[in-house]
Amino acid sequence: MNDAHLEAARLLLSRLGITPEELLGAPAPQLPMPTIGEYITRVAASVPDGTRRVYETYWRRVAEVWGHRRIDEPTPLEIQHLAERIKAQAVVRRNARSGRTASEHLIASLRCLYRHAVIDGLMSESDNPAIRVPKPRRLASTRRALPDARLAEINHVAGSTGNDPELDTTLLRLHTETACRRGGALALAPDDLDIEQCLVLLHEKGETVRWQPVSPTLMQQLVTLGEQRGSTRREQLLRYRNGRPLTARRYDYLWQRLGKHLPWVATQQVTTHWLRHTTLTWVERNFGYAVARAYAGHTGKNDAGTTTTYVRADLQEVATALAALTGEPHPLALAPT
Repeated sequence: MNDAHLEAARLLLSRLGITPEELLGAPAPQLPMPTIGEYITRVAASVPDGTRRVYETYWRRVAEVWGHRRIDEPTPLEIQHLAERIKAQAVVRRNARSGRTASEHLIASLRCLYRHAVIDGLMSESDNPAIRVPKPRRLASTRRALPDARLAEINHVAGSTGNDPELDTTLLRLHTETACRRGGALALAPDDLDIEQCLVLLHEKGETVRWQPVSPTLMQQLVTLGEQRGSTRREQLLRYRNGRPLTARRYDYLWQRLGKHLPWVATQQVTTHWLRHTTLTWVERNFGYAVARAYAGHTGKNDAGTTTTYVRADLQEVATALAALTGEPHPLALAPT
């Protein structure tokens, strides 16, 4: 072999990221390849509870179809076919979007599964079949901010009907003032209340934690509700009169009841997330984008452009916006200039 051949071989090995010494070593032992059913069980036990709740339905469907196959067997085309089948079989509801969400979640659940397979060394990133299957393009949300009159109607009906108006009005006020998600409200505990500074500690999706200002009125409602219904320290604060912790079913019951009294609520499929839209829209219009972003608890770089690195709003500015929203002074609000 002449020098030119040797140089070409060295160049090829360099581009492949392989050293000559590695060629002389013994081949690395291959890890046993689990079946899809086995690996789903492993991954489901290791991911956060929120991730498991979102993906477990889709993992179950994957296990029913492919549970006996090795994890490295399905191809991108097969995953695409399965996503289309899930889309066609999606339950048709009034707010359904032709099964697009089901298809998106199926692909996302498989991406999660195969991401762990790559981390475990079962395959390389280039062999990951799920990453090569595109998710359906998301359609624009039909949610929007509610006018003041409509929001007043919702609060009036919630406070004058049902089997626990005190709980429902507190729940609606909590979401309206903080723009929190359902998970944040359900995770709230008495130890998360800073009574002196009128702050609540919200634990939301992605294991994010943030302090959020609330009005003195809402703080007193939360404290009273917790004391009267037997919630202590790290236990869930929002409870029924019998002391049983609140679940997501209360939201379903609340909006179904509101829809019976307010037909437009049922027609437009209004949910708790509309309150988040309502509050954040108001904050953005009156206090600007930076404050609205902080109010929403958005911190990731994907939420907006690089400029947000330099124009972040602080807790005092969020408290100032809340004080204007509720018409109540807040201990952390900035003094008027």
